[in-house]
Amino acid sequence: MTPPRPADGPAGLQGRAAGLVSRALAVVADTLVVLGIAVLADLGAGAVRFLVLGPPFAPPKLADWLTGFLGFVLTVGYLAAGWTVTGRTVGARLMGLRVVRRSGQPLGAGRALLRAALCVVFPLGLFWTALSRRDASVADLVVRSAVVYDWYGGRARGGTRGQRPLA
Repeated sequence: MTPPRPADGPAGLQGRAAGLVSRALAVVADTLVVLGIAVLADLGAGAVRFLVLGPPFAPPKLADWLTGFLGFVLTVGYLAAGWTVTGRTVGARLMGLRVVRRSGQPLGAGRALLRAALCVVFPLGLFWTALSRRDASVADLVVRSAVVYDWYGGRARGGTRGQRPLA
């Protein structure tokens, strides 16, 4: 793959496979979003507890295994929902990325759910992107997906729809 010229800007990257740094920054942003959702859910549960039982205000104390399980479900659900509905999460949107099949088509619910579970269970698989010729993580290889730059939602320079396969 020929690297883009600096003058190309985002339009020059449109539809190309995203590298490790862009993807890692999207992961950091998504982690912050999931943590924010978890904190809000915990505070909401504390508010319900306060309304039902009265003072003092305190979030519920859950077993460690249950907290881990709920965190897993929340993270997988967040990622799978974003990739199924729009092909993006909040972090991907910030970085101008979209998750698609290798053909450029939307991922679909089953693949998105499997990809999300793989990303949560094996997060170090992202680092395979640095070694892969097509900038694919381990999760991308398993579900046959790709992460591409899509700054304009498929509107500029051909976008991700109808582009040649990324295989």
